[in-house]
Amino acid sequence: MVWVYLTFAIALEVAGTSLLPRTEGFRRLWPTLATMALYAGAIYLLSLVLKTLGVGVMYALWSGLGVAAVAAIGMLFLGERASATKIIGIVLVIAGVVVLNLGGVH
Repeated sequence: MVWVYLTFAIALEVAGTSLLPRTEGFRRLWPTLATMALYAGAIYLLSLVLKTLGVGVMYALWSGLGVAAVAAIGMLFLGERASATKIIGIVLVIAGVVVLNLGGVH
């Protein structure tokens, strides 16, 4: 179940981060409340994940996969410019997460 919680925590954080520009600096109420709720849900799920996984592994997975997902969403849906450097960076982040997990640190 820990992997389901972690997957949903990442999804909620990515959704909140993707919605963040729509808050216009927290000046728009509904996008701001939705962003805060998504982040709160992500943190709650992470607290459940920490009952099983160590904080280092949990944070590496959450932040690494979240960064890769947000970068991809930015390029695909939010009008950010795609480049070979960005794509290589995403691949390296994912590779780092995989290597960390293969190292058996959890």
